[in-house]
Amino acid sequence: MKKMQILGPGCPKCEQLAKNTEEAAKALGLEYELEKIKDLNQMMAMGVFMTPALVVDGEVKSVGKVPTVEELKSLLA
Repeated sequence: MKKMQILGPGCPKCEQLAKNTEEAAKALGLEYELEKIKDLNQMMAMGVFMTPALVVDGEVKSVGKVPTVEELKSLLA
């Protein structure tokens, strides 16, 4: 099971990233857990200083942008 985390304050871009990530994971048939992290200290501890960001299994995959569903499929595969 993949652990995916969306880092951001809950802005429209963060919500879009969450939506795209879920869509990509479902399209790939992945089992996943999606967590939203809004705490600035937690984000900084992960080395993320721009949002939105996507972390998959502890590895930062995307920062400061909203990848398309197709781009996310290749990040998650």
